[in-house]
Amino acid sequence: MVGVGQIEQRVEDPREGAEPLEMMLAAVERAADDAGSRELLRATQSVRVIRGIWKYGDPGRVVAERIGAPGAQTVGTPWGGNMVQTTVNHTALAIQRGELEVAVITGAEVGNSSARARKNGVELAFSPAPGTPDLAIAPEEPMSHQAEIARGISRAIQLYPIFENAIRHARGESLEEHLIRISELWARFNAVAIGNPHAWLREPLTAEEIRTVSPSNRMIGFPYPKLMNSNNRVDQGAALILCSVAAARRAGIGEERWVYLHAGTEAHDSATVSIRADLHSSPAIRIAGSRALELAETSVEELAHIDVYSCFPSAVQVAAQELGLGEDRQLTVTGGLTFGGGPLNDYVMHANATMVEVLRSDPGSKGLVTANGGFLTKHAFGIYSTDPPAGTFRYQNLQEQVDRLPRREVSVDHRGPATIESYTVMYGPAEPEIGHAACLLEDGRRTWANTRDADAMTAMTSEECCGRPVEIDGEGNFTLR
Repeated sequence: MVGVGQIEQRVEDPREGAEPLEMMLAAVERAADDAGSRELLRATQSVRVIRGIWKYGDPGRVVAERIGAPGAQTVGTPWGGNMVQTTVNHTALAIQRGELEVAVITGAEVGNSSARARKNGVELAFSPAPGTPDLAIAPEEPMSHQAEIARGISRAIQLYPIFENAIRHARGESLEEHLIRISELWARFNAVAIGNPHAWLREPLTAEEIRTVSPSNRMIGFPYPKLMNSNNRVDQGAALILCSVAAARRAGIGEERWVYLHAGTEAHDSATVSIRADLHSSPAIRIAGSRALELAETSVEELAHIDVYSCFPSAVQVAAQELGLGEDRQLTVTGGLTFGGGPLNDYVMHANATMVEVLRSDPGSKGLVTANGGFLTKHAFGIYSTDPPAGTFRYQNLQEQVDRLPRREVSVDHRGPATIESYTVMYGPAEPEIGHAACLLEDGRRTWANTRDADAMTAMTSEECCGRPVEIDGEGNFTLR
């Protein structure tokens, strides 16, 4: 990796801001300037764009033409926060095989401008970018089980707090102990964002401010107020330039700019949450993450810099537990998706770009970037250093090992007794609206059920309800017993 660029724009009038395609181009140019060679752009053989919420067909083609590489291959990706690291890993493999010498990876989102436009009844203009990329990194895969869909549970803001409550119960913490601990974890992420010039939210916040519900920090899904959720109301873009050593030398890029990818791995947990063995762990992170360290011939103790994917506190805790990382360590280089900014699938581009900058300032050290897509579903890892690896870049997909692990069967419309495994309460603008619960049956199957009972939702937010018996009516509604 020889060049990185990051872009953020803050506009009051959304009509004055750049669209995602223009932000991608600006980030690519910054990455070339970072490498010290605009000439490198004309040598680009592949332009790889991370899928966004925009409606472009083949934005990579427009980028390729604008940077003077009209014949470059274009590549697209499916949805997923893992896709940046997956694309980096696959690009490194293509370079290593001699299929490519210079590749650009980029992406951008205008979540803040889009939100302002909706509020003001303004329609944003987007340039045409028709067509289909020459290559897709991976296919789209459904990630919601029919049992989850039947209860209206299909969003990250519903499922990650369910993981969070499962973590609390597994650790044997009280509600108060748990909330204090995760708010302190998030305060450490905020402290990193304060020092990151590209972070979206750089206001200093205490752990108490992060965990305390207020008009500006309303409860979203118990136990997460707004400041514990990924922040996608950002206008951010980034770009990475990867090339072979030979291409870097031909372009005259100084070796002090080079950051080597030592190892990369990937593995996915079961595509749907319903069939997982439990809701507080990730076999895929454990297996693929540990293998990345082995391939890089390093250990967690030797990692000087880390960026753990941080859409919600539960994602960080699960990854830290599975990788053997202490939560008191600095687990981000950006400030994470709440404070650094969460441009949907593109966050890990910023993690990679910042990691490159951090490693350049600490030559010889090693850094780990983790990526997570879906509902703690799809995982990818990369280990970097300014020092070259002892051999070559090493990569492995560990899916076969993960797929051999036990999974649960599921009941969609259970009627009768069950036990709450984990849960959350989702809030409207001011009040709780619905409680969601993952429940286990006596035979070990999992089912899902909801409640709109005010007393039940009060109990779910004021006392431990994991392990509590319930009665389900066969139509997906439960009552506490």
